[in-house]
Amino acid sequence: MKIKEKIIKLFDLEKELSVTEIVNELSVSKQMVHLILNSLVEIEYIEKIGSTPKTIYRKKEFQTISSIPKISISKEKQTFLNENFILITEIGQLLEGLDAFENWCQKRKLPLEKTIDEFILTKDKYNNDLDNNGLISGLDKLKNTKGYDKIFVDELLYLDFYAIERFGKTRLGTILHYAKQGQNKMLMKILIQEIKQKIDIIISEYDIDAVAFVPPTIKRETQLMKFLANGLKINLPVIEIQKIGGIIPVPQKSLNKIEERINNAQNTFVIKGNVSYNNLLLIDDAVGSGSTLNQISGKIKRKELAKNIIGLAIVGSYKGFDVITDV
Repeated sequence: MKIKEKIIKLFDLEKELSVTEIVNELSVSKQMVHLILNSLVEIEYIEKIGSTPKTIYRKKEFQTISSIPKISISKEKQTFLNENFILITEIGQLLEGLDAFENWCQKRKLPLEKTIDEFILTKDKYNNDLDNNGLISGLDKLKNTKGYDKIFVDELLYLDFYAIERFGKTRLGTILHYAKQGQNKMLMKILIQEIKQKIDIIISEYDIDAVAFVPPTIKRETQLMKFLANGLKINLPVIEIQKIGGIIPVPQKSLNKIEERINNAQNTFVIKGNVSYNNLLLIDDAVGSGSTLNQISGKIKRKELAKNIIGLAIVGSYKGFDVITDV
């Protein structure tokens, strides 16, 4: 029996294998195993998962894909999906557009074409909240949220909703979630590409002359906000914000009451600087209760570091200021 046939037989038995496991089982060279595995990947008999040195190879299940009839989807609808739908699978594959939506429908056993139409209608409903620049204002929602003694931000914007009914996280919501939780630099770079143009529009429209980034609470090897600050390359002065706290860091997302979030934001952020600006853009990743952006804005104004503050979050909640707990 040839080595290739032996490897195929192994996959029939084990379903997923590493190069080391194959080498040990068959007593052949790594170079030979790699050559054969690459050929099996090319014909889509197996798929490669992960990156070196944590790579495994898994036998593909063909029946799931082949059993679903192909449907012709118009270019207009495909373009809409490309712009609005992204999916990261349970094994870490990034799918976009029609491929992503087809995968989503397969797992829920939903008819593809009908569900696409329903998604477009749902997304269009949410898009009614976008202004001419594709931005969403959350200022009125913040003003109508009980618990605040004073509203300090002069405007509160976000670039998209975090999630929509039935279909879950939006494109930006999905990228943000996995970029932050997985500390994934590739997704952080994609996120920068997605938001850069709109941030440039905000800087121009509101005559921004300084920026500030809300710092993280939890220590991570790769911090999303720091990565964004470096990657966005905003050529403006930066007001430094420091996050302080007790022995045990308490992130906002762990607090379920608005009063707790306001108290946390009020007592765990320190603003540095002594130069005053007219219009400051204060950037955070997500608006949950709005307390972080609002209380930091109050501290900045009390130090007279900015006359007007535009709060900006990449994503925010749709119905009032729900507590976003997984970003």
